[in-house]
Amino acid sequence: MGYGIITIDGKKISLTEMGVLHLSKHKDHGKRLHFIFEKVSALVQMHQPAAVALEAPFFGKNVQSMLKLGRAQGVAIAAAMAHGSPTTEYAPRKVKQSITGNGNASKEQVVKMLESILGFKNDGKFLDATDALAVALCHHYEDTGLPQTRKATSGSSKKSSDTWARFVEENPHKIKK
Repeated sequence: MGYGIITIDGKKISLTEMGVLHLSKHKDHGKRLHFIFEKVSALVQMHQPAAVALEAPFFGKNVQSMLKLGRAQGVAIAAAMAHGSPTTEYAPRKVKQSITGNGNASKEQVVKMLESILGFKNDGKFLDATDALAVALCHHYEDTGLPQTRKATSGSSKKSSDTWARFVEENPHKIKK
């Protein structure tokens, strides 16, 4: 399970911290959940984020894996909320769309965009952490309205005038009269 923390200062977005919670040390599932709760609690207390964003669960074929993932995400959400941080979830396709402009982008494409935007070099060891960074950046874009401009270039089948009208409606503060 990865985590990524970004700092927003005006228009500047910077990488604050990223990492992976190594769960394989804990064989018992209950102990893993406790470890997740403790680590997420510590990160929230240390960084005091305005919000915590998570990747929504995706549906796979292995029911046991889905159940364990759902429990882990639930514990992470509970830890964030216990310390006063609101939480939001984003579907993997939404995250990819927000970062690259393509909801079907590969992990490598997402990582390249993150490296470009946040100015770091990923050594490949922290793919779970880069996933988490992508979710954090997606949340920032959603919160500020920036993805609307990206959607207009993503090959949407709608007419550009429809896209522009939607952008104007959703971002009145960005329009100068």
